[in-house]
Amino acid sequence: MKTAVVTGLGVMAPNGMDTETFWSNILDGKSGINRIQRFDAPRYPVKLAGELATFDPAEHVPSRLLVETSAMSHLALVAADKAIKDAEVDPSQLPEYELGVITANATGGVEVGQRELEKLWTQGPEHVSAYMSIAWFYAATTGQLSIRHKFRGHCGVVVSEQAGGLDAIGHGRRVLRQDHRLVLVGGTESAMSPAGVVAQIPTNNLSTSDDPAAAFLPFDVRAGGYVPGEGGAILVIEDADSARERGAPRVYGEIAGYAATFDPRPGGDRPPTLEQAARLALADAGVEPGDVDVVFADAYGVPELDRAEAAAITAIFGPNGVPVTAPKTMTGRIYAGAGALDTVTALLSIRDGVIPPTVNVGTLAPGCDIDLVRERPRTAPVRTALVLGRGHGGFNSAVVVRATS
Repeated sequence: MKTAVVTGLGVMAPNGMDTETFWSNILDGKSGINRIQRFDAPRYPVKLAGELATFDPAEHVPSRLLVETSAMSHLALVAADKAIKDAEVDPSQLPEYELGVITANATGGVEVGQRELEKLWTQGPEHVSAYMSIAWFYAATTGQLSIRHKFRGHCGVVVSEQAGGLDAIGHGRRVLRQDHRLVLVGGTESAMSPAGVVAQIPTNNLSTSDDPAAAFLPFDVRAGGYVPGEGGAILVIEDADSARERGAPRVYGEIAGYAATFDPRPGGDRPPTLEQAARLALADAGVEPGDVDVVFADAYGVPELDRAEAAAITAIFGPNGVPVTAPKTMTGRIYAGAGALDTVTALLSIRDGVIPPTVNVGTLAPGCDIDLVRERPRTAPVRTALVLGRGHGGFNSAVVVRATS
């Protein structure tokens, strides 16, 4: 089967709106989590978020597209431009029906939906934008990327919350194996509006802390929920032979393995299936647990979910058997954008031989017997990384990336 390699990266994160700035800040432990600025947060129990506070879409997105799309798509349009530029590929020189787009999203263009519904109730139906119906739809990003770059092959969207970014990558690899040369994959998210945040409050999983250094503490004895974030990443993946033929200037690594599972119904006798997803992804990649140099954790920040993830990791690798990291402590939980961003971070770890840190986490909670890389980067050879993601409702996904040389 075709080998899927990553040739371009595009990042939009709260602590860096390009790949190298993001990576530098991650290694330096610089967080993008701060007080919510997008709306009047003091009225809500959630005070902090990982926002792209300085991002002005009007500086990057054509005016026509601005009114047709929402923040989730603005982020993806910019990230895709960065990824294509990084790959140094001219899509117009490739067969358009061999180019695909697979993205992930969990919340849709929620800020557009809220804005237009406010217009409906306060001003009347004639003031509601005709673009509302498409701008807040989950698939809008995939459609806009396909139109903008004339990718007319297989296009789709996956909706599996924080597992979604990894699912998009896995499905993208599958598309490459169906007579495609290049696929844009990844996910972006922006739920930073009152409606987007309020919809999450009933889960009781959001952190209510107002201290950015103590709000998002996965695997810590003080863990009390996650901080919402926005952003994500788009990757260019190509068939290795096609990338070689066109002279791709860089290959970050191979998408070597992927698997997804779904948890059983809560309250039953069957255990969660994150461990199964990880084992299946390793088997798909043809690697043993001992071959894995680092695990990028889902890192929910909710005590029982942290214990469940730690148990899955230790079941495969043994207690403290592999370095584990959660750089998302510097971005917040970005939902469908998280898996793609973690995959970018894993590929940069492979490139530079360094494992990025998990910040602010102190004493690990009982039952979390993992070798968590904390506070400062750890220099180490990295050739194979396992990336984990879990989506609200029972989704589990795992991707294995590895060096190509």
